[in-house]
Amino acid sequence: MTGTARSKRADARRNEQTLLDAAAAVFVSSGVDAPVRAIAKKAGVGMGTIYRHFPTRADLIVAVYRHQVEACVEAAPRLLREAATPYAALTRWVDQFVDFLATKHGLAGVMQSSSADFEALHKYFLERLVPVCAELLTAAVESGEVHQHVEAYSLMRGIGNLCVFADGDARYDPGRMTRLLLAGLTQPDLADPG
Repeated sequence: MTGTARSKRADARRNEQTLLDAAAAVFVSSGVDAPVRAIAKKAGVGMGTIYRHFPTRADLIVAVYRHQVEACVEAAPRLLREAATPYAALTRWVDQFVDFLATKHGLAGVMQSSSADFEALHKYFLERLVPVCAELLTAAVESGEVHQHVEAYSLMRGIGNLCVFADGDARYDPGRMTRLLLAGLTQPDLADPG
């Protein structure tokens, strides 16, 4: 492969990443039904560029979904290195996860026509993110900051449930509710219902 071909491929990957980042930001702020022109404007590209990479809205949403899953996966080890404490890393990761869930929530409606595709994405979501959340939780427990035993899957499910009803209600802040949930994990005197 020539240097020019490698350079074009690298440019294409960068352009796609820019589009995915822009689409994720627009989906978080405006939902998955946001106009493609808003995504193109945020990415600084023409609409033809988006359609060249993602011929349908469903293609774009699925790509954003996978892109955000991988961003959450990649963030965990970096946050554990950079944050002041493992609990701080967990909190920052959950903030990113909440933003991701805002995009994921609209996915179900877009993917209704193909439940098999939606099931495959949900399986991908669990396989990639549950171990990452478990790693962050374990680090916070080992540091003595988290006292309540909770499995990663249950924590993620609880966070997801807190995010489901955020649509259209400006008074409800799922980020604040998830921070309250995480604060509960640090309390040593809560009775274990099990």
